[in-house]
Amino acid sequence: MKSETITENQEITTAKKIKKMFGGIDPKNPPEYCPIRDVMALASDKWSILIILYLGYFPILRFNQIKKKVYGISSKVLSERLKMLEADGYLSRTLYPEVPIRVEYALTDFGRSYLDKLLELTEWIQKYSDKVISNRAAYKRR
Repeated sequence: MKSETITENQEITTAKKIKKMFGGIDPKNPPEYCPIRDVMALASDKWSILIILYLGYFPILRFNQIKKKVYGISSKVLSERLKMLEADGYLSRTLYPEVPIRVEYALTDFGRSYLDKLLELTEWIQKYSDKVISNRAAYKRR
């Protein structure tokens, strides 16, 4: 009986997850609608990720506060992303009928659950960013 290493076990587990995800898809006739692609298109967008991360750190933010924190985003793109993130349930929008109108954004429980996964990814990125940069430099030297 062959003993498997931790890496081999991880590879087997990963292969099983991928097979479960794609096992029912006919490679010759892929589906037009892919829920993974549909959800990931917004959830993995650089602006959406930054919005969610900032709302994780600052529990309640107004539009202009988010705009100042998410450097480089235009008002139009921010408005679009906030609407889409609200529609998908990642954040809530609270409108206060004051003059001037005050609108605040906060993560929902669903948004916080996604934030937890984003934090895992950002920790991985922080751990391996030097590796990525050195790989890029090595690639350029080839």
